[in-house]
Amino acid sequence: MERDSSLLDDYVLSLTDADRPRVCFLPTASGDADHYVVRFYRRFAASCDASHVSLFRRDQGTGGVEDDLASHLLAQDLIYVGGGNVVSMLGAWRAHGLDDVLHKAWRKGIVLCGPSAGSLCWFDEALSAFHGAPRSVRGLGMLPYSNCVHYNAEPARRAEYHRFVGDGMRPGFAAEDGVALHFRRTRLKHAVSSRPNGCAYRVEHAGDGVLETPLKVTYLGEGPTAPEVTAPVAEPSSAARRTRRRSARRAASAAASERMPVSPEPVPA
Repeated sequence: MERDSSLLDDYVLSLTDADRPRVCFLPTASGDADHYVVRFYRRFAASCDASHVSLFRRDQGTGGVEDDLASHLLAQDLIYVGGGNVVSMLGAWRAHGLDDVLHKAWRKGIVLCGPSAGSLCWFDEALSAFHGAPRSVRGLGMLPYSNCVHYNAEPARRAEYHRFVGDGMRPGFAAEDGVALHFRRTRLKHAVSSRPNGCAYRVEHAGDGVLETPLKVTYLGEGPTAPEVTAPVAEPSSAARRTRRRSARRAASAAASERMPVSPEPVPA
């Protein structure tokens, strides 16, 4: 639902292999904001059987789902999770039992996706900065890694993610705005972007520092919608590792001495 592009939405729809996919929107992280729900229907209703699940209000009329949430979600081709406050979203899901339902959806092969909080939630750990200082959040755990979003839009996140990984957070993946990480089961298959030159990274422990390795990212504005093969990232040489470790230590040192406030995770445009 990016303002200037539908490339990422088109990409996830292509993964369903359905002529008219059943797509359900979970706007929980935004408190079921009306404008977000409206934007979802404007984007998806013409080409999909679109619906949404609202946990904070009782919806009436078409689209709102009130009764058997589990049966409805497990009948979808695609579940789209909106952005916002990932901590509040996970708490609400657990209170309503949707965490277990989403695990069943994942095992069933339903496509699961989302930006910002809708990315962080699938991982074992995530870096959240919605309110106050950055913190580690325990996600749903389908993907046994950590995750960091808004990697270029909020520069302080990069240094904070390095710090958290260096202090024991699980190794994981970071993505700039407009870049999506496509996992099949627990394996990263592709990184794709709606913007030219979008970047994503693998971030992991490396000796006494942190190693950040760029991933190959396919720009969706050119070539096939869903690439069949993504070349693996070459393993850095030992010299490159040493150089990156020194750079990571310098970045972490600079961040510690001149830490910037981190903006909240916005509801995506």
